[in-house]
Amino acid sequence: MGIVEEAHNVRVLGSGDKFIVLAHGFGTDQSVWKHFVPHLLDDYRVILYDNMGAGTTNPDYFDFERYSSLEGYAYDLIAILEEFSVHSCIFVGHSVSAMIGAVASIARPDLFSKLIMLSASPRYLNDVNYYGGFEQEDLDQLFDAMSANYKAWCSGFAPLAVGGDMDSVAVQEFSRTLFNMRPDIALIVSRTIFQSDMRQILGHVTVPCHILQSMKDMAVPVMVSEYLHQNLGGISIVEVMATDGHLPQLSSPDVVIPVLLKHIQHDIVV
Repeated sequence: MGIVEEAHNVRVLGSGDKFIVLAHGFGTDQSVWKHFVPHLLDDYRVILYDNMGAGTTNPDYFDFERYSSLEGYAYDLIAILEEFSVHSCIFVGHSVSAMIGAVASIARPDLFSKLIMLSASPRYLNDVNYYGGFEQEDLDQLFDAMSANYKAWCSGFAPLAVGGDMDSVAVQEFSRTLFNMRPDIALIVSRTIFQSDMRQILGHVTVPCHILQSMKDMAVPVMVSEYLHQNLGGISIVEVMATDGHLPQLSSPDVVIPVLLKHIQHDIVV
């Protein structure tokens, strides 16, 4: 087992000629795709991995400087694809991993046949002529709450992010993976994500992008998906799903799985 494979808990499942890579967002790990993976195994080779900093990874491997920007995560993704001799893949990125995939695709467009962006945002902060959903004061309060009592913050943040019933299995699952992160690493990762501004790179993304978005998401307003559509450098398509929350593949798999499969199987018609 190579160092990249071990560090990121890489798993390769299924059979088929095409590779699909599933990448998770903040506060989760590869288990967030558990409802979706069985639907892929007969037709695709599926690569699952954990972003560095996830609770399932070794915190000793977390380089605070490397992961102070999304580029560090993008280089990890490229390294995983190279280690497994993947020459082209369909990349499904949830939340921050959608932007990580976008960065990686600029460096190595040959490795990606399409990007499927689920609950993606290039910037979470509001700006002039841009609505990201958060003011700096909101984020400062979030970071302060994480620093003060991480466990209590997890308990409050999980139902907000997932949406719906506070006692749902999806909320419990997200709470578990969120709490598995080491608090100091979780704070750094959340700062890197929430303070990021990837708008300037969107025009350099030439790989086809399928943008999938919940109708209601506390982290990503619906209009952000349209912003991505208008500013990406290649062809793109938007589908807003009748789902609630930032982790719809966990909370509403019955709605999300058919949509994901449709966008995996069908290319954008120009």
